Amino acid sequence: MRARMALRASETQCELREVLLANKPEAMIEASPKATVPVLHLTDGDVIDESLAVMNWALAQNDPQSWIAHPGDDADALIETNDGPFKHHLDRYKYHSRYGEDCDPIEHRTAAAEILRGLEARLSQHAYLCGDKQSRADIAIFPFIRQFGATDRDWFDAQDWPHLRKWLDRHIASDLFKAIMAKRDPWQPGDPVTLFLDR
Repeated sequence: MRARMALRASETQCELREVLLANKPEAMIEASPKATVPVLHLTDGDVIDESLAVMNWALAQNDPQSWIAHPGDDADALIETNDGPFKHHLDRYKYHSRYGEDCDPIEHRTAAAEILRGLEARLSQHAYLCGDKQSRADIAIFPFIRQFGATDRDWFDAQDWPHLRKWLDRHIASDLFKAIMAKRDPWQPGDPVTLFLDR
């Protein structure tokens, strides 16, 4: 999601190939043996197959909304905490059965919630994570908070973090998010070209 949001915000036109991970096309595996999404295959032959790297590449090409971190903000530290400790706990909360019977999802939910309380404190001071304007940190972190909240929305909504919920709901309701969530049929070899910015 964050890769698509950055590509769209940067007005980067590309060919879109929707895939089902349960039925990965050979062309995807050939482009990136990791066989995970996203995969951005550049015209010079280079391949970027990490969502944050796709974000950074896209915004380096064009950043009309000025999402790239401004001097003095701590977007990189926020994203590092999100992609490291928070995602670790999120995975074990949401997909605890994958981690064995000793994995306690409530323990991991509690640890993740501690990180979210830090975000709540920031958002009680400003509309966005790095100030009064949306930045790369908001877009990079938002999809993970969405996953966390959706795992048990009743529990999430009962927590004392009104500013975080408002921030999350604002992103979910945004035109940008709605545009990148448009449903498309999985790509098959021989299909007509689908351009990303056509919707």
